[in-house]
Amino acid sequence: MNVTIEDKDDALVAILEGRLDTAAAAETEKELSPLYNANGKNIVFDCKQLQYISSSGLRIFLGVLKSAKPKGSHVRIINLNDDLKNIFFMTGFNNLFEFV
Repeated sequence: MNVTIEDKDDALVAILEGRLDTAAAAETEKELSPLYNANGKNIVFDCKQLQYISSSGLRIFLGVLKSAKPKGSHVRIINLNDDLKNIFFMTGFNNLFEFV
């Protein structure tokens, strides 16, 4: 799993590449720690290169969302492939996040 965070205009963009499974979750959560301190900046998860997400990965997304909302940040997910989109819909996470 590879994570890159870019500061672009009014947003922090997290580019996720690979498989966000249970084995990668702890390290990925550490790498995404700047998102927990976005302080009003919007957060974008760019999932173009994300191949898989487990329940541990979904928990990370949810943690970022719960941290961001009270600070006035919006969390958007972009470039999600159809298989991963189905996971978000099956789990009800589609109601929590903004998809572009």
